[in-house]
Amino acid sequence: MKVTISRKAHFNAAHRLYRKDWSDEKNQSIFGKCNNPNFHGHNYDLTVSVTGQIDPETGYVMDVKILSDLIKYEIEDSFDHKNLNLDVPEFKELNPTAENIVVVIWNKLRARITKEHDLEVILYETPRNFVSYKGNK
Repeated sequence: MKVTISRKAHFNAAHRLYRKDWSDEKNQSIFGKCNNPNFHGHNYDLTVSVTGQIDPETGYVMDVKILSDLIKYEIEDSFDHKNLNLDVPEFKELNPTAENIVVVIWNKLRARITKEHDLEVILYETPRNFVSYKGNK
């Protein structure tokens, strides 16, 4: 029987949506106020869900403390109170849209969670705007 466990987390970060290969006018037209040259910030909320078989010895799908520590180390410590464009290596050449951020988060966590577990990441950029990613299947 498969069960899903989830852990919520939070980080604050600034970003600017723009493409270097586009004109200022095109960037403004596509990204609007999210293209502010002085950046803007969000209070991101994150839900990480791991699905798998219950271990008959422990009764766990995965130890939530381990999941919590992974999220803190891989995501919160890397993203919290950072400028995503300037401070996070994954976004040096990648536009930090919510869609791209959730994929980066998923990839960072996927590398640390065993393959027999399914992984889903939901990222809230605002209370009403959110994205989710389960990997390419």
